[in-house]
Formats: sequence, C-alpha cells, structure tokens
Amino acid sequence: MKELSYGVTIHVRDTCLCLHLQRAARAVARRFDEALRPVGLTNGQFSLLMSLNRPEPPTIGSVAALLAMDRTTLTANLKPLERRGLLKVAIDEADKRSRRLRLTAAGRARLTAALPIWTSTHAEIERGLPRAPSDREAVDGLREDLRALS
Repeated sequence: MKELSYGVTIHVRDTCLCLHLQRAARAVARRFDEALRPVGLTNGQFSLLMSLNRPEPPTIGSVAALLAMDRTTLTANLKPLERRGLLKVAIDEADKRSRRLRLTAAGRARLTAALPIWTSTHAEIERGLPRAPSDREAVDGLREDLRALS
C-alpha cells in the first residue's frame, strides 16, 4: 500500500469543506452557548425551542427534519427540556402513533429572555465575517450556500 505524503494531509487540511464547516460550526456554537448561558440554554436548546414556536404544535418528525436530526437524537434532547417544564410532549389526537411538541408558558418566557441575546450575538458574528456588514449579498449568499448543503 502506498503511503500518504504529508503534502496530501496539508492539501486536505486546507481544502476540506467538511473540516472547515465543522470548525466554523463548533466556533459559532461555542459563542452562542456562552452567550445563552445566563438564561440557562445552549444554542441547540434555543434552536429546538424556537422550532416549536408555531401556531400549531409540530410533530416530532417535522422538528427532526427542520433541525436535521434523527428522531432518536431529538427525543433525547427533548427530555431535559420537558423535565425543566419548557415543553410538553403529547399524543397527536388525529394520529395516536404520532407525538406533538408544545412550548409551555415557561418555555415561551425562556425564549423571550433569550431572543435579545441571540439577536446581539448573531449581529456580532455577522459583523465579524470578512465581507460583512458592508456586503449584505455576501452574508445572504453564505446563508443560501449553507442551506443548499443541508
């Protein structure tokens, strides 16, 4: 078997989209985790709770699809939030096999407290992008490219 040269390692390090996306995702997640800590949420919990803020309680399947999570992982992430009284899981009246997720009053209050923190942290991150804020198209293009990848 042919050995890989160090040059190949450098090439992968410098060009791998997966590596660069993972690094960026971790860095952004850490910033949001730190910012949201005073309201007792992680960035993942904020996103999950925000995904429940709908006119009608969503199904577990629709939330899993939105968050690009498998149902088992989503269910594991729901349990601590349910224990804290931030959401309720209920049987769907129309389809007893399905579960619907609903924010509680405490969950809405937590999201309300977290939103200004999210807004300011999000704005800071956008301002820190190399082509932002002067190039709104570049920031919107980045969002579109990330959506396309998911």
